[in-house]
Amino acid sequence: MRVAYLGAGTWGFCLASLLASKGHAVTLWTANPEFCSLLAKKREHPKLAHSKAPASVVFTSNIKEAIADAELVVESVTSSGIRPVFEQVLTAGAIHCPVVITSKGIEQNSGLLLPEVVMQVLGEEHRTKIGCLSGPSHAEEVIEKLPTSVVCSAYDAGTMNLIADTFNTPFFRVYPNSDMNGVAFGGAMKNIIAIACGISDGLGFGDNTKAALMTRGLHEIRKLSVTKGCRQETLNGLSGLGDLCVTCLSKLSRNYSYGRLIAEGLDPMSAKEKIGMVVEGAYTCVSALQLGQKAHIAVPITEAVYSIIYEGLSPQDAVRALLQRAIKEEHL
Repeated sequence: MRVAYLGAGTWGFCLASLLASKGHAVTLWTANPEFCSLLAKKREHPKLAHSKAPASVVFTSNIKEAIADAELVVESVTSSGIRPVFEQVLTAGAIHCPVVITSKGIEQNSGLLLPEVVMQVLGEEHRTKIGCLSGPSHAEEVIEKLPTSVVCSAYDAGTMNLIADTFNTPFFRVYPNSDMNGVAFGGAMKNIIAIACGISDGLGFGDNTKAALMTRGLHEIRKLSVTKGCRQETLNGLSGLGDLCVTCLSKLSRNYSYGRLIAEGLDPMSAKEKIGMVVEGAYTCVSALQLGQKAHIAVPITEAVYSIIYEGLSPQDAVRALLQRAIKEEHL
Protein backbone atom coordinates (compact mmCIF):
# COMPACT_ATOMS: atom_id res chain seq x y z
CA MET A 1 0.00 0.00 0.00
CA ARG A 2 1.20 3.54 -0.77
CA VAL A 3 1.13 5.51 2.51
CA ALA A 4 1.38 9.29 2.86
CA TYR A 5 2.63 10.05 6.35
CA LEU A 6 2.17 13.67 7.47
CA GLY A 7 4.44 14.72 10.33
CA ALA A 8 8.03 13.69 11.02
CA GLY A 9 8.25 14.03 14.78
CA THR A 10 9.39 11.04 16.82
CA TRP A 11 5.98 9.36 16.61
CA GLY A 12 5.65 9.99 12.89
CA PHE A 13 9.15 8.69 12.19
CA CYS A 14 8.50 5.65 14.38
CA LEU A 15 5.19 4.63 12.80
CA ALA A 16 6.38 5.43 9.28
CA SER A 17 9.26 3.04 9.93
CA LEU A 18 6.87 0.41 11.31
CA LEU A 19 4.64 0.61 8.22
CA ALA A 20 7.62 0.46 5.88
CA SER A 21 8.93 -2.61 7.70
CA LYS A 22 5.64 -4.31 6.80
CA GLY A 23 6.26 -3.71 3.09
CA HIS A 24 4.28 -0.51 2.56
CA ALA A 25 5.72 2.29 0.41
CA VAL A 26 5.84 5.24 2.81
CA THR A 27 6.40 8.90 1.95
CA LEU A 28 7.11 10.84 5.15
CA TRP A 29 6.32 14.58 4.94
CA THR A 30 7.64 17.40 7.07
CA ALA A 31 6.99 21.09 6.49
CA ASN A 32 10.64 21.89 7.23
CA PRO A 33 12.84 21.45 4.10
CA GLU A 34 16.08 21.52 6.12
CA PHE A 35 14.83 18.84 8.51
CA CYS A 36 13.66 16.82 5.51
CA SER A 37 17.18 16.94 4.05
CA LEU A 38 18.65 15.87 7.39
CA LEU A 39 16.29 12.88 7.62
CA ALA A 40 16.98 11.87 4.01
CA LYS A 41 20.74 12.05 4.58
CA LYS A 42 21.01 10.33 7.96
CA ARG A 43 17.79 8.27 7.83
CA GLU A 44 17.42 8.56 11.59
CA HIS A 45 15.54 11.01 13.81
CA PRO A 46 17.79 13.15 16.03
CA LYS A 47 15.70 12.20 19.09
CA LEU A 48 15.65 8.50 18.19
CA ALA A 49 19.35 7.83 17.82
CA HIS A 50 20.57 4.55 16.30
CA SER A 51 17.17 3.73 14.73
CA LYS A 52 17.40 3.89 10.95
CA ALA A 53 14.32 4.25 8.75
CA PRO A 54 13.86 1.39 6.28
CA ALA A 55 15.18 2.06 2.78
CA SER A 56 11.62 2.21 1.40
CA VAL A 57 10.77 5.38 3.39
CA VAL A 58 10.94 8.47 1.16
CA PHE A 59 11.26 11.90 2.77
CA THR A 60 9.70 15.05 1.32
CA SER A 61 8.72 18.59 2.26
CA ASN A 62 6.29 18.80 -0.67
CA ILE A 63 2.82 17.87 0.57
CA LYS A 64 1.46 17.43 -2.96
CA GLU A 65 4.19 14.90 -3.65
CA ALA A 66 3.43 13.14 -0.36
CA ILE A 67 -0.27 12.57 -1.00
CA ALA A 68 -0.03 11.78 -4.71
CA ASP A 69 -1.74 8.43 -5.38
CA ALA A 70 -1.86 7.68 -1.63
CA GLU A 71 -3.93 4.67 -0.60
CA LEU A 72 -3.70 5.64 3.08
CA VAL A 73 -2.97 8.98 4.77
CA VAL A 74 -1.62 8.95 8.34
CA GLU A 75 -0.93 12.10 10.37
CA SER A 76 1.27 12.82 13.37
CA VAL A 77 1.36 16.60 13.48
CA THR A 78 0.13 18.69 16.45
CA SER A 79 -3.29 19.59 17.85
CA SER A 80 -2.90 23.19 16.76
CA GLY A 81 -1.39 22.20 13.42
CA ILE A 82 -3.85 19.56 12.28
CA ARG A 83 -6.38 22.00 10.78
CA PRO A 84 -3.86 24.02 8.71
CA VAL A 85 -2.12 20.83 7.57
CA PHE A 86 -5.33 19.31 6.22
CA GLU A 87 -6.24 22.63 4.65
CA GLN A 88 -2.92 22.28 2.80
CA VAL A 89 -3.93 18.75 1.83
CA LEU A 90 -7.14 20.09 0.27
CA THR A 91 -5.18 22.71 -1.64
CA ALA A 92 -2.69 20.10 -2.83
CA GLY A 93 -5.36 17.83 -4.25
CA ALA A 94 -8.35 15.70 -3.31
CA ILE A 95 -7.83 12.50 -1.34
CA HIS A 96 -10.19 9.53 -1.54
CA CYS A 97 -8.46 7.10 0.80
CA PRO A 98 -8.72 6.39 4.54
CA VAL A 99 -7.16 8.92 6.94
CA VAL A 100 -5.66 7.84 10.28
CA ILE A 101 -5.26 10.39 13.09
CA THR A 102 -2.51 9.56 15.59
CA SER A 103 -2.15 12.97 17.28
CA LYS A 104 -3.91 13.50 20.61
CA GLY A 105 -5.73 16.67 21.56
CA ILE A 106 -8.84 18.83 21.51
CA GLU A 107 -9.02 21.93 19.34
CA GLN A 108 -9.23 25.18 21.26
CA ASN A 109 -12.42 27.28 21.01
CA SER A 110 -14.29 24.75 18.83
CA GLY A 111 -13.96 21.89 21.36
CA LEU A 112 -13.62 19.45 18.46
CA LEU A 113 -11.69 16.21 18.82
CA LEU A 114 -9.00 15.86 16.17
CA PRO A 115 -10.94 13.35 13.99
CA GLU A 116 -13.83 15.85 14.07
CA VAL A 117 -11.48 18.63 12.95
CA VAL A 118 -10.31 16.56 9.99
CA MET A 119 -13.88 15.66 9.04
CA GLN A 120 -14.87 19.33 9.18
CA VAL A 121 -11.98 20.29 6.89
CA LEU A 122 -12.35 17.44 4.40
CA GLY A 123 -16.14 17.35 4.45
CA GLU A 124 -18.83 15.08 5.89
CA GLU A 125 -18.55 12.81 2.86
CA HIS A 126 -15.16 11.63 4.20
CA ARG A 127 -16.65 10.48 7.51
CA THR A 128 -16.49 6.75 6.76
CA LYS A 129 -12.81 7.04 5.81
CA ILE A 130 -11.60 8.74 9.02
CA GLY A 131 -10.11 6.77 11.91
CA CYS A 132 -7.60 7.12 14.73
CA LEU A 133 -4.89 5.23 16.58
CA SER A 134 -4.25 5.84 20.27
CA GLY A 135 -2.96 4.25 23.46
CA PRO A 136 0.09 3.89 25.73
CA SER A 137 2.96 4.07 23.26
CA HIS A 138 6.27 5.89 23.59
CA ALA A 139 8.00 6.16 20.22
CA GLU A 140 11.31 5.41 21.96
CA GLU A 141 10.00 1.96 22.91
CA VAL A 142 7.96 1.12 19.80
CA ILE A 143 10.92 1.77 17.50
CA GLU A 144 12.92 -0.71 19.60
CA LYS A 145 10.10 -3.24 19.07
CA LEU A 146 9.26 -3.48 22.76
CA PRO A 147 5.81 -5.07 23.29
CA THR A 148 3.09 -2.41 23.00
CA SER A 149 -0.71 -2.52 22.87
CA VAL A 150 -2.88 0.29 21.50
CA VAL A 151 -6.39 0.76 20.14
CA CYS A 152 -7.77 2.03 16.87
CA SER A 153 -11.20 3.35 16.00
CA ALA A 154 -13.15 4.78 13.09
CA TYR A 155 -16.62 5.97 12.21
CA ASP A 156 -16.89 2.94 9.90
CA ALA A 157 -16.21 -0.67 10.91
CA GLY A 158 -14.42 -1.46 7.64
CA THR A 159 -12.02 1.45 8.09
CA MET A 160 -11.42 0.48 11.72
CA ASN A 161 -10.49 -3.08 10.77
CA LEU A 162 -8.26 -1.82 7.95
CA ILE A 163 -6.31 0.32 10.44
CA ALA A 164 -5.93 -2.61 12.84
CA ASP A 165 -4.63 -4.90 10.09
CA THR A 166 -2.32 -2.25 8.63
CA PHE A 167 -0.54 -1.36 11.88
CA ASN A 168 -0.64 -4.67 13.75
CA THR A 169 2.67 -6.51 14.21
CA PRO A 170 3.84 -9.22 16.63
CA PHE A 171 5.17 -6.49 18.97
CA PHE A 172 2.64 -3.71 18.23
CA ARG A 173 -0.84 -5.06 19.01
CA VAL A 174 -3.80 -3.03 17.77
CA TYR A 175 -7.24 -3.62 19.33
CA PRO A 176 -10.29 -2.25 17.46
CA ASN A 177 -12.74 -0.14 19.50
CA SER A 178 -15.83 1.35 17.85
CA ASP A 179 -16.07 4.26 20.33
CA MET A 180 -14.28 6.85 18.19
CA ASN A 181 -14.87 9.79 20.53
CA GLY A 182 -13.89 7.82 23.63
CA VAL A 183 -10.61 6.69 22.07
CA ALA A 184 -9.73 10.22 20.94
CA PHE A 185 -10.88 11.91 24.16
CA GLY A 186 -8.90 9.70 26.56
CA GLY A 187 -5.71 10.21 24.59
CA ALA A 188 -6.15 13.98 24.68
CA MET A 189 -7.03 14.42 28.35
CA LYS A 190 -4.31 12.23 29.89
CA ASN A 191 -1.67 14.78 28.88
CA ILE A 192 -3.11 17.34 31.29
CA ILE A 193 -3.00 14.92 34.21
CA ALA A 194 0.57 14.00 33.30
CA ILE A 195 1.62 17.64 33.65
CA ALA A 196 0.03 17.66 37.10
CA CYS A 197 1.92 14.48 38.06
CA GLY A 198 5.18 15.99 36.87
CA ILE A 199 4.51 19.05 39.01
CA SER A 200 3.77 16.80 41.98
CA ASP A 201 7.06 14.91 41.61
CA GLY A 202 8.95 18.14 41.02
CA LEU A 203 7.64 19.49 44.31
CA GLY A 204 8.99 16.41 46.08
CA PHE A 205 5.66 14.73 46.81
CA GLY A 206 5.46 10.95 46.88
CA ASP A 207 3.74 8.05 45.18
CA ASN A 208 0.63 8.56 47.32
CA THR A 209 0.14 12.02 45.84
CA LYS A 210 0.66 10.84 42.28
CA ALA A 211 -1.73 7.92 42.74
CA ALA A 212 -4.38 10.36 43.99
CA LEU A 213 -3.79 12.69 41.04
CA MET A 214 -4.07 9.86 38.54
CA THR A 215 -7.22 8.43 40.13
CA ARG A 216 -8.96 11.77 40.52
CA GLY A 217 -7.65 12.73 37.10
CA LEU A 218 -9.34 9.71 35.54
CA HIS A 219 -12.53 10.70 37.37
CA GLU A 220 -12.20 14.19 35.90
CA ILE A 221 -11.72 12.75 32.40
CA ARG A 222 -14.79 10.53 32.80
CA LYS A 223 -16.91 13.44 34.03
CA LEU A 224 -15.94 15.67 31.12
CA SER A 225 -16.27 12.88 28.56
CA VAL A 226 -20.06 13.24 28.59
CA THR A 227 -19.61 16.48 26.63
CA LYS A 228 -18.33 14.38 23.71
CA GLY A 229 -20.68 11.42 24.07
CA CYS A 230 -17.94 8.93 25.01
CA ARG A 231 -18.60 5.49 26.42
CA GLN A 232 -17.36 5.40 30.00
CA GLU A 233 -15.90 1.91 29.68
CA THR A 234 -13.61 3.07 26.87
CA LEU A 235 -11.84 5.34 29.34
CA ASN A 236 -11.00 2.31 31.51
CA GLY A 237 -9.11 0.78 28.60
CA LEU A 238 -5.86 1.35 26.73
CA SER A 239 -6.74 4.77 25.32
CA GLY A 240 -7.85 6.03 28.74
CA LEU A 241 -6.36 4.41 31.82
CA GLY A 242 -3.55 2.75 29.85
CA ASP A 243 -2.36 5.97 28.24
CA LEU A 244 -2.83 7.83 31.53
CA CYS A 245 -0.49 5.38 33.30
CA VAL A 246 2.30 5.51 30.73
CA THR A 247 2.20 9.30 30.46
CA CYS A 248 2.06 10.00 34.20
CA LEU A 249 4.62 7.42 35.29
CA SER A 250 7.36 7.68 32.69
CA LYS A 251 10.23 10.12 32.36
CA LEU A 252 9.96 9.58 28.58
CA SER A 253 6.72 11.59 28.73
CA ARG A 254 7.25 15.17 27.59
CA ASN A 255 4.08 16.29 29.43
CA TYR A 256 5.31 14.79 32.70
CA SER A 257 8.77 16.27 32.16
CA TYR A 258 7.28 19.68 31.36
CA GLY A 259 5.33 19.72 34.64
CA ARG A 260 8.38 18.62 36.59
CA LEU A 261 10.54 21.38 35.10
CA ILE A 262 7.96 24.01 36.07
CA ALA A 263 7.83 22.71 39.65
CA GLU A 264 11.62 22.82 39.79
CA GLY A 265 11.59 26.52 38.98
CA LEU A 266 11.46 27.05 35.22
CA ASP A 267 8.75 29.30 33.80
CA PRO A 268 6.35 27.57 31.36
CA MET A 269 8.00 29.02 28.23
CA SER A 270 11.51 28.04 29.32
CA ALA A 271 10.25 24.56 30.23
CA LYS A 272 8.81 24.15 26.71
CA GLU A 273 12.10 25.26 25.17
CA LYS A 274 14.01 22.75 27.26
CA ILE A 275 11.67 19.91 26.25
CA GLY A 276 12.31 20.83 22.61
CA MET A 277 9.08 19.24 21.37
CA VAL A 278 5.39 20.14 21.49
CA VAL A 279 3.75 19.69 24.90
CA GLU A 280 0.20 18.78 23.92
CA GLY A 281 -1.18 19.00 27.47
CA ALA A 282 -0.39 22.71 27.59
CA TYR A 283 -2.56 23.23 24.51
CA THR A 284 -5.34 20.82 25.46
CA CYS A 285 -5.81 22.15 29.02
CA VAL A 286 -7.24 25.33 27.44
CA SER A 287 -9.71 23.29 25.36
CA ALA A 288 -10.69 21.07 28.30
CA LEU A 289 -11.29 24.04 30.58
CA GLN A 290 -13.46 25.62 27.89
CA LEU A 291 -15.51 22.40 27.61
CA GLY A 292 -15.92 22.22 31.38
CA GLN A 293 -17.01 25.83 31.71
CA LYS A 294 -19.51 25.51 28.87
CA ALA A 295 -21.06 22.37 30.40
CA HIS A 296 -20.76 23.61 34.03
CA ILE A 297 -18.58 20.62 34.92
CA ALA A 298 -15.87 21.16 37.52
CA VAL A 299 -12.40 20.13 36.35
CA PRO A 300 -10.18 21.21 39.27
CA ILE A 301 -6.95 19.49 38.15
CA THR A 302 -7.28 20.89 34.65
CA GLU A 303 -8.02 24.32 36.07
CA ALA A 304 -4.96 24.15 38.33
CA VAL A 305 -2.69 23.19 35.43
CA TYR A 306 -4.16 26.01 33.31
CA SER A 307 -3.62 28.55 36.10
CA ILE A 308 0.01 27.50 36.54
CA ILE A 309 0.79 27.69 32.81
CA TYR A 310 -1.20 30.75 31.78
CA GLU A 311 -1.95 32.79 34.90
CA GLY A 312 1.30 32.58 36.81
CA LEU A 313 -0.11 30.64 39.76
CA SER A 314 2.71 28.98 41.69
CA PRO A 315 2.62 25.17 41.85
CA GLN A 316 2.59 25.38 45.67
CA ASP A 317 -0.50 27.62 45.66
CA ALA A 318 -2.20 25.33 43.15
CA VAL A 319 -1.67 22.37 45.49
CA ARG A 320 -3.09 24.33 48.44
CA ALA A 321 -6.18 25.24 46.40
CA LEU A 322 -6.78 21.60 45.44
CA LEU A 323 -6.37 20.41 49.04
CA GLN A 324 -8.83 23.02 50.29
CA ARG A 325 -11.66 21.84 48.04
CA ALA A 326 -14.68 20.44 49.85
CA ILE A 327 -14.62 16.66 50.20
CA LYS A 328 -17.54 14.83 48.62
CA GLU A 329 -18.50 11.17 48.52
CA GLU A 330 -16.48 9.26 45.96
CA HIS A 331 -18.60 8.29 42.97
CA LEU A 332 -17.06 6.01 40.32
